[in-house]
Amino acid sequence: MFAGFMEAVFNGISISAVLLIAALGLAIVFGLMGVINMAHGELMMLGAYTTFVVQNGCKQLGGVWFEIYIFFALIVAFLLTAAVGWLLERRVIRYLYGRPLETLLATWGVSLILQQFVRSVNSVLVIGIALFLLLFFGSLWILKKRTNFGRIQNWVVAAILLLSGGVAISTGKYLSETYQLAITQPWFGAQNLDVTAPNWLQDGISLLGVQLPYPRLFIIALTIVCVTGIYVFLQRSHWGLRIRAVTQNRSMSACLGIPTQKVDAMTFALGSGLAGIAGCAISLLGSVGPNTGQNYIIDTFMVVVVGGVGNLVGTIVAALGIGTANYLIGSATLASLLTPVKPLADLFAFFATTSMAKATVFALIIVFLQVKPGGIFPQKGRTVDI
Repeated sequence: MFAGFMEAVFNGISISAVLLIAALGLAIVFGLMGVINMAHGELMMLGAYTTFVVQNGCKQLGGVWFEIYIFFALIVAFLLTAAVGWLLERRVIRYLYGRPLETLLATWGVSLILQQFVRSVNSVLVIGIALFLLLFFGSLWILKKRTNFGRIQNWVVAAILLLSGGVAISTGKYLSETYQLAITQPWFGAQNLDVTAPNWLQDGISLLGVQLPYPRLFIIALTIVCVTGIYVFLQRSHWGLRIRAVTQNRSMSACLGIPTQKVDAMTFALGSGLAGIAGCAISLLGSVGPNTGQNYIIDTFMVVVVGGVGNLVGTIVAALGIGTANYLIGSATLASLLTPVKPLADLFAFFATTSMAKATVFALIIVFLQVKPGGIFPQKGRTVDI
């Protein structure tokens, strides 16, 4: 029984590690900008799909490339999701600051777009999007050199938009009719895809009768590296100092010459990159699908709220508590431990499913927030007092 309990605790900690990586980015973004990013789960999904693509590419090369693909996948997933996050902040969220409802709806819409994108993406769609962007922004770049562009900007942009869209759609239709299934076949589709771990991650070790799989140990080690890196970045770097200053008092930071808009964009990109790393870790625990991020996003938000907005230590404590509690309750470990106490055993056996475990933890969090609405470690700063 002891070995089973310790194995359940270990599995809960490994899930907590994934939550922690994802929650780090969300906590920084929410603490700095007050943005509830509903697309954070889809950024995790993009990181998981990036791992799948990198794995397939390295598998074709074979040999040592497949054994080290996970490290390439981590780098590519971070860079890709950071770029998507930077673009999202620059083109959508920047215009919605101070409007939480609109921000929430906008990011929710982006999450739906990303989900449908991975279901439908194929060669025709990628070529069409690339052609549209090339024509639209290339034309704007050329026309902006004209001295009278400001007077004709509105109707020129509308005309270029229609022409670029028409050319992209016509080209896509022509390619579809010419090459048919060869380029219209979805790359991923709606079904879940499996990511194969490198050979050195496909085993485990036994410690005191407890089986410790290498993938979960790798995820825990990855989390430690990420937490350490974020701590050093926030506490020891010039930009980390700026992020902490803007988090505590945005107006005063702007008065002191800190470029708050650049800080916002960089922070959102950093948080999105961490979501991509979390997605890479998720791919080692199960299959990858369009709804992969949705399985973790609620728990991630709970970690941020319970830990205290923008607090690194609180985020760590909350992630460990929520992830481990979810697994212990959902796997019926607590029910088996409490077998001598039949009423309690029956109670926890009733909640011994994934969905019921989440509901139980969520109810406990509501009770906790009634006592400490600011979380374990409430945010400090003059803006909080105001």
